Amino acid sequence: MLALGLAQGAAVPAPAAAATRDNARSSAADDPYTQAFLTQYGKIKAAANGYFSPEGLPYHSVETLMVEAPDHGHETTSEAVSFWMWLEAAYGRVTGDWAPFNEAWVVAEKTIIPQHADQPANDSYSPSAPATYAPEWPLPDNYPSALDKSVAVGSDPLATELAASYGTMDVYGMHWLMDLDNTYGYGNKPGTGGESGPGAGPSFINSYQRGSQESVWETIPQPTTDLFTYGGPNGYLDLFVGDQSYSKQWKYTNAPDADARAVQAAYWAYRWASAQGKESEVADSVAKAAKMGDYLRYAMFDKYFKRIGDCTDPGSCPAGSGRDSQHYLLSWYYAWGGAAGSGGGWAWRIGDGASHQGYQNPLSAWALANVPVLTPKSATARTDWAKSLTRQLEFLTWLQSSEGAFAGGCTNSWEGQYGTPPAGTPTFYGMAYDWQPVYHDPPSNNWFGFQVWGMERVAAYYYVTGNATAGALLDKWVTWALGETTVGTDGSYRFPSTLNWTGRPDTWNPASPGSNSGLHVSVVDYSNDVGVGAAYVKTLTYYAAKSGDQAAAALAKALLDAMALNADAKGIAVPETRTDYNRFDDEVYVPSGWSGTMPNGDTIEPGASFLGIRSWYRDDPDWPKVQAYLDGGAAPTFTYHRFWAQAALALAFAIYAELLVEGGGGGDTEAPTAPAGLTVTATTSSSVSLSWSAATDDVAVTGYDVYRNGALAGSATALTFTDQGLAAATEYSYAVAARDASGNTSPLSGAVSATTKSGGSGSGAVKVQYKNNDSSATDNQIRLGLQLLNTSSAPVDLSTVKVRYWFGSDGGASTFSTYCDYAALGSSTVTHTVVTATASKTGADHYLEVGFAAGAGTLAAGASTGEIQLRLNKTDWSNFDETDDYSRATNTAYADASKIAAYIGSALAWGVEP
Repeated sequence: MLALGLAQGAAVPAPAAAATRDNARSSAADDPYTQAFLTQYGKIKAAANGYFSPEGLPYHSVETLMVEAPDHGHETTSEAVSFWMWLEAAYGRVTGDWAPFNEAWVVAEKTIIPQHADQPANDSYSPSAPATYAPEWPLPDNYPSALDKSVAVGSDPLATELAASYGTMDVYGMHWLMDLDNTYGYGNKPGTGGESGPGAGPSFINSYQRGSQESVWETIPQPTTDLFTYGGPNGYLDLFVGDQSYSKQWKYTNAPDADARAVQAAYWAYRWASAQGKESEVADSVAKAAKMGDYLRYAMFDKYFKRIGDCTDPGSCPAGSGRDSQHYLLSWYYAWGGAAGSGGGWAWRIGDGASHQGYQNPLSAWALANVPVLTPKSATARTDWAKSLTRQLEFLTWLQSSEGAFAGGCTNSWEGQYGTPPAGTPTFYGMAYDWQPVYHDPPSNNWFGFQVWGMERVAAYYYVTGNATAGALLDKWVTWALGETTVGTDGSYRFPSTLNWTGRPDTWNPASPGSNSGLHVSVVDYSNDVGVGAAYVKTLTYYAAKSGDQAAAALAKALLDAMALNADAKGIAVPETRTDYNRFDDEVYVPSGWSGTMPNGDTIEPGASFLGIRSWYRDDPDWPKVQAYLDGGAAPTFTYHRFWAQAALALAFAIYAELLVEGGGGGDTEAPTAPAGLTVTATTSSSVSLSWSAATDDVAVTGYDVYRNGALAGSATALTFTDQGLAAATEYSYAVAARDASGNTSPLSGAVSATTKSGGSGSGAVKVQYKNNDSSATDNQIRLGLQLLNTSSAPVDLSTVKVRYWFGSDGGASTFSTYCDYAALGSSTVTHTVVTATASKTGADHYLEVGFAAGAGTLAAGASTGEIQLRLNKTDWSNFDETDDYSRATNTAYADASKIAAYIGSALAWGVEP
């Protein structure tokens, strides 16, 4: 292979087009790769090149005749929007101008993130009954699939917590697909909740609905808000779901890897802006990303919230409660919907039990768990993402083949119907291995693009943290990939395109992972796809910058130089021959007796074809060469400018410039020295203050990470830190690490111990709110609702918290039964028992003590546990007289409760004891 030199002005055109803003380049380096970034950025943003719709959203491609995952070039996806956010973050790093990054988030909130009007009826959602089960089927002609209310579904542990954190039952996530020119004509315009028909402006749209074998060529597009204006008498609903009657409704589907990439972009924006002293300029957008990450946790749950593992029959597989329906991976989707128009309120939510290796994003999981400005508000979000990070790395370790590439994934619901997988199928935490998870036409893991998309995120995580597991995964993968890649002396290049899989992984054993000696990959054919190549370059760049691997760095440069030779007026692109366009005439399955119409009048009926319900394709200027192919001529050739690919190319230039050029040709790989002189400067009953001496670095130290008992407690840019929300009279161990702008992290400092003071005056880090759930003060049960709020600026470990509700027993039995009927955190994470007071007190001789198991995690600063519904009775079921109970109040909405005590450790943190 040959590393081609990229001389200034040689392979890359001069950057005249980059000056798209008055201050387009305030601080860009003069190296040719930064120039190449600015040139590519300028082409993407040039209005004449047609990458953006009038509303400011990126099209999937400049060209309109385009069928792949989207079935038209002027649709867009959440993937494209997330690449746009990342592109603008890189532009901010190079120029210091953060307005375009912030504008990308503003536009997203007005368009692809459904607004309240687009998702009404969420207030009717019941977390205890999130959706009605409908089995999936392999083939489109198995549909519609009948709803089956006899199959138990689990409870949703996130909804109440999210609502408490953000004050709304609406979901904050991107819908995956939009028709930006309203080509289909549904008119599901963002912010209207309507179906206004043909006309200008973007429209929400949906597509795949009918099983793993449904390719794009077999889809029947449908509106996201179906008001029965188009399709048949029931709109499009009865093509997909069998029911006794149908209601007008809306529904959205989220692509988790896109939302995770948006979080990833926000992390880079925050990191780069902070290095410029401009973190305040991106603060609002970064907070939006943290919120998106909070809701993204729906992708970690089984589709119908059933228990994870060995779920091989829909009837006997238990409904989940609390967190036992959570697999902690990034699955293929989550979705939500509800009633539209008149006819009563209802709403539903589902996760997904199928996870693909190419969708995982350990960098975003790490950021959401460890970067304070990206930590979501909800009480359990940080611990969820910390566990997800570990689980994702385990998942990739489980799927790595003998050669180094990663096999498909796993599912908690075989064939989408909780079926029984073939005997001997290996498992990952009880979920069955699937070499082609989610879709089979073509097999989902045969595309090399999913290798580089996934590994780019692993490599970025490795670059930022130096994680040894990520490094080991990359060592093996990069060795395999380099061996399958060539760059010719003439500027030609190739890397894998289609993969073939044989064998299977060993069943996962976290204590002793198998070697996967029977799992193998081979390369079927090769490609020079520029989008895939750009992701490949980013992977190699991150890896080389951290590891110092010179072969990876050289190949990154060679591929960049070679791809740059394919520059044209609109970007960088190569021709591709589309033999699959013979499928325009493929039949689209329509059930017998069903008929309806598309908005343009195309008939939907048995025997209809892909083209037949998209007759407007015949008016596309590129249609004649497709028609010639259908008439027996040669397969057509197109040179496509996909937005995500063009953005990825720009990012590849920028990342290579940042890490392997601006750092002196090999990137900054030298870690800072360990901080010295770590000292405890003060303690209270709930806090420890620390100071240390500055570390040194060959470039500059940019911050310090403080670890408590081996876990990250927070970060600082100064040489001091106060850790708050601690338990009283408790010993903690602390150490500090320094980091630089390139993500290099020092060894830990020497450790120090600190013990918080005992006692407290009730002015600690939490407060309790209460509501009365009891309609009678003189019956045989006490019913109450509680929620705990973190009023400090630091997380609180819930396992250290106890809450005491004081009451009088009023005679009868001296033993009690207690119950937690519902908890947003999951009932299984809440402990409860009745304790006899050491001495009788006014209005109380007992108290109900409520605590939290280790699985409850931490309560983020400013967050709430969400509602906890409790009750108790005497074992002889004799009556209480609660009228004089010390802690009882009559309010039926949550309010601060000073007569309910909360303790952190043994210290009173809230309230007044009787």
